Amino acid sequence: FIFERENHFMQALNCIIVDDDEMDRLLVVSYAKRFSLLQIAGVFETAESALSFLENNPVDIAFLDIEMPGKSGLELRQKALEIPVCVFISSHTESAAETFELQTLDFIVKPFKFPRFEQTVKRIEEFMEIRTKASLFESTIGGDVVFVKTGHEQTKVKLHEIVYLEALKNYTILVTQTQRHCVLSNLGELLQDENFQSFVRVHRSFAVQKHFVDKIGNHEIELRNKVLIPIGRSYKYNVKTII
Repeated sequence: FIFERENHFMQALNCIIVDDDEMDRLLVVSYAKRFSLLQIAGVFETAESALSFLENNPVDIAFLDIEMPGKSGLELRQKALEIPVCVFISSHTESAAETFELQTLDFIVKPFKFPRFEQTVKRIEEFMEIRTKASLFESTIGGDVVFVKTGHEQTKVKLHEIVYLEALKNYTILVTQTQRHCVLSNLGELLQDENFQSFVRVHRSFAVQKHFVDKIGNHEIELRNKVLIPIGRSYKYNVKTII
């Protein structure tokens, strides 16, 4: 049985799978083979063998275990940050926060089943599509309008209509009630722009526009369009400024 998702916007992506446990390696291989998007370039038991392979072979995605003999998956990622997408697959949930400091797209907790892996592949698709078609934040006029550039076209976006901002690695998604626009600027940089001073960062990955906030809970914010945004521990002080 082959599970395939229709994909018209990108070619197959080369991936490597690195795990010292044979059964876990075989499971990831079997799941990856169900997607035409994923082309398995190499399967390795150690970080050292994977690094040797990477010296001469470009890779788009790395599926990495954390605890392995010799170098860990974290050390491997530190030496291979040029790989666009990194997904850690591990039972060591205490390391999850550390992985996201290394430009990690997802963290899958062992043991897991196919639907969880499929969810990760969907995230990879979205990220690679955005990476391929990323718009450039071009210019501002008047103080309430920004132009988002896509190719040779420019789309005018009214700042007061942006509900929230969502970070995706080096990109930021501007979310209105009807559309999503991507700009090639990370969330931290965007929030330093004077035109985005009405936004409050409430999470590592999210900033909300104050006038769209309906309710503030202990762990999440409800926006006017019923979207729930998580509150990060490090940003609880920021949330107080919304009230």
